[in-house]
Formats: sequence, structure tokens, C-alpha cells
Amino acid sequence: MIEKIVIANRGEIALRILRACKELGIKTVAVHSEADRDLMHVRLADESVCIGPAASADSYLQVPSIISAAEVTDAVAIHPGYGFLSENADFAERVEESGFIFIGPKPETIRLMGDKITAIEAMKAAGVPCVPGSDGPLDENNERTLKLAREIGYPVIVKAAGGGGGRGMRVVHSEAALLNAISLTKAEAGAAFGNDTVYMEKYLENPRHVEFQVLADTHGQAIHLCERDCSMQRRHQKVVEEAPAPGISDEQRQRIGERCAEACRKIGYRGAGTFEFLYENDEFYFIEMNTRVQVEHPVTEMITGIDIVKEQLRIAAGEKLTYTQDQVRINGHAIECRINAEDPKNFMPSPGTITDLHIPGGPGIRVDTHIYAGYRVPPYYDSMIGKLVAHGENRNAAIARMKTALSEMVVNGIKTNAPLHLEIMKDGAFIAGGANIHYLEKKLGI
Repeated sequence: MIEKIVIANRGEIALRILRACKELGIKTVAVHSEADRDLMHVRLADESVCIGPAASADSYLQVPSIISAAEVTDAVAIHPGYGFLSENADFAERVEESGFIFIGPKPETIRLMGDKITAIEAMKAAGVPCVPGSDGPLDENNERTLKLAREIGYPVIVKAAGGGGGRGMRVVHSEAALLNAISLTKAEAGAAFGNDTVYMEKYLENPRHVEFQVLADTHGQAIHLCERDCSMQRRHQKVVEEAPAPGISDEQRQRIGERCAEACRKIGYRGAGTFEFLYENDEFYFIEMNTRVQVEHPVTEMITGIDIVKEQLRIAAGEKLTYTQDQVRINGHAIECRINAEDPKNFMPSPGTITDLHIPGGPGIRVDTHIYAGYRVPPYYDSMIGKLVAHGENRNAAIARMKTALSEMVVNGIKTNAPLHLEIMKDGAFIAGGANIHYLEKKLGI
């Protein structure tokens, strides 16, 4: 097993990684910004290294500083968590060139799946169903582009090949608006991602967001851990996630899940990853792959009993997967609410000092959070301060437990979106299951 790792992240995921390391007997190094000296994982790590000022660009995105921290502490590996540098192929490459283990996929795999066009090509070759589209980048031949859009059928969506997180995309409902939309998206993509390549797909009007968790080792083995539904979204950002997805049959689960696992074997994938799909009219359409651990991984852990982060660490150490596909079983239902430090009505961030804190508990309740009474939520980073997870023998039981947990939770001194989550848990469409990705925004009047 790996002897010591650098945790190149912050907040709840850093603490989550630290706990997994402790269970496996791995020593930890917490790197942190000047604003994060009082984070819980920094206090609990075996060693800590300050890597720069509060701004992410000067700390958590500083590749030389992170690698230097690994060097001075004699660490063996670096775990990037999610966000920040987790899907940066250049970072993964620098880590490996510097003689450390990158706890994630190979750099070339990150590049392959980070470019949406090459990712779709790889998935089609592996038999994974994809959205009808341009099958490659759009060029300067406007006549060909207009003809292609007519063949696909309006509405279409223009996407940046290097985009992500809901950015770099534009829906087009008519031919008259297409060319201008392409020009605008190219300009935005070039500015935001340093890559102005765009492609086009059929726009599915009322899909759900369903994703499959996978694990793959360096010995040619790959498995899927079933699916999650992440359709409760606001501005392309997930709010509530659950597993398994309501209304997905065992046959669909096995068919798509095995195609994802086979795709991992074909591209030589390593570590944890997620295949994201749009799901409409009983059909799955691949949209992208996340080459890292997901924020919502706890719901999968709760229904399968498999520790995804520990599996990441074992795979990085060169071990074989602990489980075979036949050993993966679904037990009950789990729901996750992302708890953000924000106003639940206008979603403005709410940094500040937490004066009082009560974490809910009881059967089936899990809380992944780095906050504590007296902790000051900084204004420099993502507003998520924790994840509240409820597991039950079925979906109704999980919803009931979540409602109880939300009503028990106390976070004073700042505002949180807990009231919004409680409203969602009581919503008829959510209780029925199967709401599409636009439902929450329509409900909120956005």
C-alpha cells in the first residue's frame, strides 16, 4: 500500500480522503491556502503545508507548489479529489513525470475524455449510446453545418469541446439563429477554456440526468456500481442526487452498466470514473465522462457498501479490484442533498462564522462535512459546506429519513439552502420520481 499521500484539495472531500487513508494506514499531507489553516483535515493530517494565498489561482491551482509539497514531505502519491486540478491532464502528467503516483486515470485518458469530441468518438467505438450529432467539430463550411442541423432536427445544442460544469453551450431552436449561436459559443469557449472548438448535438427537451459509477484497475478489470439520478439541477449544477435512479429496470442497468465497464477496458481506464447520460423515452445518450471521484459518490457507497475512495487508493497502489461485478448488489435507496452556504431564495453566497452547529444522526443518516462550530466559511471557494445523505430500505423510507434529518440540522451564523431541500423532499413530482433536468428551475421560476 502507498505509504504517504498529498491531499491536493480542501473541504469535505479532503476530509473524506483523509479518513479513507487512516483506515488503510496511509500517512497524509494536507496542502492548504492561507485562508484554510483551520480546516478540519489540516488539523487531523500527519503533516500540512501552506501552498499560497487564499485565491485558488495562487494556491490550489499552483502545480509547482503542490509537487514541491510532495517532495519536501517525502510523499509517494497525490490525490486531487474533485474540482481544482482533478481533471487536468497536464497536472497528472507533471505529477507522474516528477516521480509520484497520480491517484486517478492516466494523463492520456484524461485528455481523451476531457475533449467531448474525442470522448464521444471513443464511446461510439465501445458501443456506448450517444446523442445524434455532428460526430466531430464544426468547421467553417456554413452550408454543411446548416444541412447537418436540418438532418439532426431542431432544436440543437452547440457545445464547446473543452467545456464542462454547464458552461460553453447554447440551445438553438431555428436555422436563422444557428450560425450566430455557433460564433458566440466559439468566442466564449476560446475565452473560458482556451479551446474554441465546438460541436453540435440534438437537444433533448425533457431528459433526465442518469450516470453510472465505474471502477477499473490496472489489471484489465472493470466494474460498474449501478446508476445515480442527478436530475434535480439549477443552472446545470446538481442539487439533489439519488441511487438507484427511479424507473430504471434491471435489464437497462445491466446493459448500459456493462457497456460502460467494457468502454473502460477498451480505453485502458484506471481508477474511479462516471459516465454521464441524458435519459429520455427509455433511451440513454452519453454526454461526458468525469475522470475523478464525484461529489455524489456517497449515495453509491450507501447502496452498494463499497468504499469508492479506498478502492481508488488500492488501484493506485497497483492492487486488483476488491470486488467482481457479481458481488455488486443494490441494497435499498439513498438520497444526497448538497448543503451550501447560500441564501435559499436568491442563492447568493453566505460566508461567515458558524456560531451553532447540530449535525443530524440516526439510522441511515450520513453527513460528509468539514465544518464545526466556530469555523469561518471563507468567501473564496465553492459554497458547498457538506453533504447530507439518507439511506432507507426503499425510496420512500429514504425521503422520510431525509426530511427528518433536514428538520433536525442546525447551522447558525450563516444561511444555508436546507429549507430548499426540505421543500424538494415534500414536492409531489420529486416524491413520484423521474422528474427531468428542467423541473427544479421551473419550480423555482428561474
